Amino acid sequence: MPERSDSDSRKLLRRLRDVLGTKAKGQERLDRITHLIADSIGTEVCSIYLFRDPETLELCATEGLKKSAVHKTRMKLGEGLVGRVARTGLPINSANAPSEKGFRFMPETGEELFSSFLGVPIQRVGEKLGVLVVQSKESRAYSEDEVYALEVVAMVLAEMTELGAFSGDGTGNGMGALHRQPAVYRGSTGQEGAAEGRVWLHEPRVVVTNPVADDPLTEIDRIRAAVGELRVSVDDLLSAESLDKDQKAVLGAYRMFAHSRGWLRRMEDDIAQGLSAEAAVEKEQSATRARLEQVPDAYLRERLHDLDDLSNRLLRILTGQGRDTGAQMPDNPVLVARNIGPGELLEYGRKLRGVVLEEGSVGSHAAIVARALAIPMVIHAERITNEALNGNLILVDGDSGVVHLRPEETVTRSFRDKVAMQAKAMQRYASLRDLPATTTDGVRIGMLMNAGLMADLPSLVGSGAEGVGLFRTELQFLVRNQMPRRDELAVLYNRVIAAAKGRPVAFRTLDIGSDKVLPYMKPQDEPNPAMGWRAIRVGLDKPGVLRMQLQALIRAHAGRPMNIMFPFIAEHGEFVLARSHVLREMHREKSLGHKVPEHLEIGAMLETPSLAYAPDAFFEMADFISIGGNDLKQFFFAADRENERVRKRYDTLNASFLTFLEFIVKRCNASKTRLSFCGEDAGRPVEAVAFAAMGLRTLSMRPASIGPVKALLRRINLAEARAVIDQARSDGAETVRPALEAWLATQVE
Repeated sequence: MPERSDSDSRKLLRRLRDVLGTKAKGQERLDRITHLIADSIGTEVCSIYLFRDPETLELCATEGLKKSAVHKTRMKLGEGLVGRVARTGLPINSANAPSEKGFRFMPETGEELFSSFLGVPIQRVGEKLGVLVVQSKESRAYSEDEVYALEVVAMVLAEMTELGAFSGDGTGNGMGALHRQPAVYRGSTGQEGAAEGRVWLHEPRVVVTNPVADDPLTEIDRIRAAVGELRVSVDDLLSAESLDKDQKAVLGAYRMFAHSRGWLRRMEDDIAQGLSAEAAVEKEQSATRARLEQVPDAYLRERLHDLDDLSNRLLRILTGQGRDTGAQMPDNPVLVARNIGPGELLEYGRKLRGVVLEEGSVGSHAAIVARALAIPMVIHAERITNEALNGNLILVDGDSGVVHLRPEETVTRSFRDKVAMQAKAMQRYASLRDLPATTTDGVRIGMLMNAGLMADLPSLVGSGAEGVGLFRTELQFLVRNQMPRRDELAVLYNRVIAAAKGRPVAFRTLDIGSDKVLPYMKPQDEPNPAMGWRAIRVGLDKPGVLRMQLQALIRAHAGRPMNIMFPFIAEHGEFVLARSHVLREMHREKSLGHKVPEHLEIGAMLETPSLAYAPDAFFEMADFISIGGNDLKQFFFAADRENERVRKRYDTLNASFLTFLEFIVKRCNASKTRLSFCGEDAGRPVEAVAFAAMGLRTLSMRPASIGPVKALLRRINLAEARAVIDQARSDGAETVRPALEAWLATQVE
């Protein structure tokens, strides 16, 4: 491959653009491109490999290899040199390809004649589309300039792939059109429920339609002006007076990216080779992404978010699109995003039909808000933001964690049938709203709801809940950029109490740490935050915040009965100390002339196994105990609930876990301490039956679950359910689920 000048490179790109601009079909375009590249840069072979599916590459066009191998030669991601380039997103340049580690010989291609190999990824912002390869008989490594030139060409191919330039022609050749085919994403449940709607991208992707530019000087002026504007905006962010030390540190690292001379220089070099300013931004974004993804340092990998954000900002400046692209939000929007904060999600509010995120966790702030708003949510839907377009039909199955994008008609019909059946069931549940959850053998189970926002409270009446078993107070802290004031909290808590209309509300004090980090709180670098400085541990170590919240709660109740509970109590001493803070603040508020609650009950959340073995004095002191099922289960099984590999490994109806719950019930019965079970499992009908059978007489769950749980409890004999569980345990069953479900099937036919 001879050395070429910048003008030669631009000439190649213009020729490439001309080929892409023809009315030829997808396969014909690919064939012309391989011929053009091989001819222009003087190599015997040029081949294009494209992904047929996320794990399989296919030889789709070649100049120099056997034509009979086209659409016949395939390899897995990571297989051979081509597969390695696709997996890593980094070029491979070898003078003697057969000697390279992992080399795979494909005799059907006739490539044994060619020694030199240069493969570069065809990728766009982390989206791997294929591999561009050149080969020659001469045994030599390609120069840096040659590698660079081929990367520039690959960038143009990536952009044109995005625009559908290589779509199939109906013969099975070419590449499937992007953003048009049905796609299924299997993620995890963030919030249960089902929704049909139209995609609304939280941050719409900027599609580059002009990858090749004729005037490099003009493009360089454009990129410099845009980068200048970007730097000013970042500097303005950094100068905001409201920022604390830690926020400034984060933005400081962000600013370093924006002011990097190397970043701008590389983009200018890309433009000199013939790319437009927009394509140069994406090329550098893709290349840097590929490098950083290989780095073992977690901090550096996290900088990918900074890079993506800066690049997207720069693209919006260049294109003039901004975040507001002019697209109209559909009537039935389903929000699709990489991730989203709780404040941003609250701004959308109940107008959303569903939420789909690439990242997130079941305990994330966004998931908590989604549960509060009863919006179906799926998390870990990897790469959906690359494929979804505004307005695409989308089906969100929050129950199974599956998302259907642009589904086929048969899938849509089946999904609608499921939603219709759920709607009919909800109508049946509505008729039970004012009836108690009493089993056929006369055992009454108290039904409470969980809440965290004012928006939850209307569900108190509609669901038939007898009160609020858990009001999460941390959401008011999480959605702000600074600590809320005492008076603000008092007003909010008063509104909650008023909305409950005399029904009891159990307020849980601030539960932060672990997966819930305040934006204005110094992050704690802990190896295992779920078992670290969180919840009541923070409150006792930072009593000023705890006391402020207690004062707000006392003033909000203004003479009315108050129920307050502390999260994550691990030992008796912590409860004693936390309780003393309440009593001290009660005395202080009364001495200041404020009206204090007429009746006070102080409880604890049992979320650690250790508390079940606390001395009798704890159970006698606590007015009530609420089992925090989500945390208790993770510590009982030593299975991190944020870890998808182990989260679903252990069954809630495990015989050992039920026996442990039975032990807690016995201890509370002995001290006559009120006990409830709070968490996602309480809202699952089969689990609810098991809990009731083990002696739990109060369950607290999301409002939508009350109807199904109540409907099942009213149809079964609890003593018989207990007998089924006892028999399964005596038989040595690891889980009682099969036996209980088999018995329930005979009861509800």
